[in-house]
Amino acid sequence: MAPLSDRMLSQIKDKNMDKDSPILVRLFKEESELEVWKKNQDGQFALLKTYPICRWSGDLGPKKKEGDRQAPEGFYTINPGQMNPNSSYYLAFNTGFPNTYDRSWGYTGSELMVHGDCSSRGCYAMTDEQIQEIYALARESFFGGQKAFQLEAFPFRMTALNMAKHRNNPNFAFWKMLKEGYDHFEASKQEPKVAVCEKRYVFDPAAPDNATKPLAFSPTGACPAYQLDKNIAAAVLDHSRQEQYKMAQYIAEGVATVPSRAGVDGGMNAVFASKLGTQEGYDSNGRLVEVATAPGSLPRSGGVPATVVVPPAQPQAQPVVMASAPAPQAKQAEAPVKKSGSMIGGLIGNLFSSSSKTKTASAESEPVTLRGSSSDLAAKPKPVVYRTASAPVPKAAANAAPEPAEKPAAKQATAEPQHQPAPASDARTAYAAPPAPQTNGMLSGAQPVVPTGNFDSRWSGFR
Repeated sequence: MAPLSDRMLSQIKDKNMDKDSPILVRLFKEESELEVWKKNQDGQFALLKTYPICRWSGDLGPKKKEGDRQAPEGFYTINPGQMNPNSSYYLAFNTGFPNTYDRSWGYTGSELMVHGDCSSRGCYAMTDEQIQEIYALARESFFGGQKAFQLEAFPFRMTALNMAKHRNNPNFAFWKMLKEGYDHFEASKQEPKVAVCEKRYVFDPAAPDNATKPLAFSPTGACPAYQLDKNIAAAVLDHSRQEQYKMAQYIAEGVATVPSRAGVDGGMNAVFASKLGTQEGYDSNGRLVEVATAPGSLPRSGGVPATVVVPPAQPQAQPVVMASAPAPQAKQAEAPVKKSGSMIGGLIGNLFSSSSKTKTASAESEPVTLRGSSSDLAAKPKPVVYRTASAPVPKAAANAAPEPAEKPAAKQATAEPQHQPAPASDARTAYAAPPAPQTNGMLSGAQPVVPTGNFDSRWSGFR
C-alpha cells in the first residue's frame, strides 16, 4: 500500500497534527462529501481534508433491510479488522452495519462499505486515489495506537437551517436524535461516546455523582440513570440551545421545505457529475431526446441502469438514418413496394399479401425503436433466412430474380449472408459490473485485480 504523500504530510504538519494521531470520519449524503478529522497537538479534532463522494445509493434516511439499496446513517466504529486491502473495489473498510442501534430495530444488511471504484449499491464509493489516501490515514492512526476510529454518517450537514428544511421528512425524529451526537462533536471537537438504550442513541453519558456501579446499557431495555459528561456539558448544552432557537426561527419564518426525492436513487458530488453530462438518443417513437447519465438514475432493484430522459426544448425533426433504415412501409390504399432481385424484399412483400387494412394498421402503428445515436440500431432487425443445399426455396423468394440454372447448389448455400454478432460494447458505467479480468491462463482469483482508479478513464465512455 502506498504511503502518505509528501503533500498530505505537509498538510498534517501545517495543521499542528502528528502523522499517527487519531482520526474521525464524517459522511454527508446530500452534499456528497466525506470529511477526515484528525486530532491536533492541542487535543482537539480539527478538519484535515474534505473529499467529494463519487457515488452513494438509496435515499436520505437509515438503512433498514437487506437489498433496499440504502447507504447507512448513524454512528459506527471501525477497527483494523474491518479494513480490507484486498477488496474487489480496490480498497475498502466495512462500516460495521448493523451496529447495536440497527440491530435493536431489527434492521438487516451486510457488507456495507466505504470503498473505491466509484460504484455503489448501498455503499459510499470514492475514487481509488481518494480511498488510497483515506486508507493510509487510518493505517497511520492505528500504528499510532488508536484502536478504532468513529464513522459518523449523516443525511446532510445537520445545521439548524437544514433541519428546518427537512422538517416534513418521515425520518425527522431519527435525524433529531443524530443531531444530538452531531452537536456534541461540533461543540466539543471530541469524539462523542455512544451508547444505546430504549432503542435510541445516547451520547457522552456519565455515571451520576452518587453512583456505586458503572453504567450498563441494554439496547432494548430502559436507560439507566446518567448525566452528561461534565467536561463537555456546558459547551454542548449552550450549543444545543442555540441550534434549537435558530431552527424554531426558521420554521416560524416559513423557510421552504426540501422537495421529495421520490424516484431518485443516491447521488454524486458535482465535481464528478459535471464530467458525465448528457448524451443524445432517441425514445421509442424515434424522437430526439437527451439521455442523462448523471446521478439519480440507478434502478432501485437490479437490472440494466435506468436513464433520465429530458425532452428537447424545441421540436426536433425526425433524424435521417443512412446505414440501416427500415424497409419502406406501404401507405393506405397503396400496393406494397417490392424490391426486385432481393430475397428479403420478396419476403417483406409476402408479408403484405393480406388485406390492406391489416397491413396499413401494422405499418403505421408499430413504433420504430431507436436507442442512442448509432445507426446500427435504427430499425428493427430484418429477418434473415438461412438455406442449405437441401432446403427448399421459400415461397417468398419465388418473386425474386431467378438463379442461373447452371449454378451449383453448394455455391447457393455459401452465397447467403452469414449473421455476424455485433461486437460487445466496452463502455463501462458506475452501474455496470466490471469486466472479467485477463488472467493469462491463471485461475480466477489467483491474483488481485487493481483498477486504474482514474475518474476520467473510469467514465470516458460517457463523454
